[in-house]
Amino acid sequence: MDEQTSTRPALSRSASLTRVAVAYVLAIGAGAAWLLAGPDTGRLWLDALIADVVATLVVFAASRLHRNSSFYDAYWSVVPPLLALYWWLAADAGTDPVRWWLVMGLILVWAVRLTANWLRGWPGLHHEDWRYPLLRERAGRAELLADLGGIHLVPTLQVFLGTLPVYVVVTRGQQPVGWLDVVALLVGLGAVALETVADLQMHRFVRTRRPGQVMTQGLWAWSRHPNYVGELGFWFSLALFGLAADPGAWWVLVGTAAMLAMFLGASIPMMEERSVQRRPEYAQAVAGISRFLPRPPRAPRTGVSGQPG
Repeated sequence: MDEQTSTRPALSRSASLTRVAVAYVLAIGAGAAWLLAGPDTGRLWLDALIADVVATLVVFAASRLHRNSSFYDAYWSVVPPLLALYWWLAADAGTDPVRWWLVMGLILVWAVRLTANWLRGWPGLHHEDWRYPLLRERAGRAELLADLGGIHLVPTLQVFLGTLPVYVVVTRGQQPVGWLDVVALLVGLGAVALETVADLQMHRFVRTRRPGQVMTQGLWAWSRHPNYVGELGFWFSLALFGLAADPGAWWVLVGTAAMLAMFLGASIPMMEERSVQRRPEYAQAVAGISRFLPRPPRAPRTGVSGQPG
């Protein structure tokens, strides 16, 4: 993703990673402390949500301390495996362990890939995702609330909703493993593969692009944001696992719907507005490329319509 360079003295990449790692250890420790010593709500999902918010507040404090909200970026991929593991250890529902291991394996593959992609493209704390200062600037005097809510808490809640199907798998998964589990696994692995290929193609393009050149090759000729399509596919696969565990739990699709709303209502419009402003050829070059769902390109194009996720 595009980032904004800070005017503050630059930390080395290793020093930046160390600070982020320390902040995440403290955040996870704070969440775990709440689960161990905080009031018991009697509901595993609510206990996990409160612990997730507590951890997010620690990351937010680190973001404000360093004046860089990109401290939060890796939290997106770090928390889902921890939520899944907590629910598995805390629940005692006699659920099918095969489905659990399929789900957990998929989450780990997704989390490792996405975190590794972030590590690959993140130069350090002297850079910040360009969207964050824009959101704070647009909020004016309410920039603190925009930072806390829009950049930290709202994504945390979206990821939590997306992960809730795992809670269903753990607590209501008495249904035997069947064809829907197979479909869910194939959709999830396909989604991770789609994200991986899209990111690799974008990284390769960024290394050789000319000023103003637009990415319209490979998967990016079929969709202007194939990485987001893959991300949505992963969350949809978790929802399918939830439905396989409990066919009546239709609400597990709420997380996927929230992700789709974020992509179509916020992330993509902001990125496309910026691309039009920075790359005069953007509007013409992508006129025949689908905005989101992939479709065959209408005509060969040369040429970034999205950013690596």
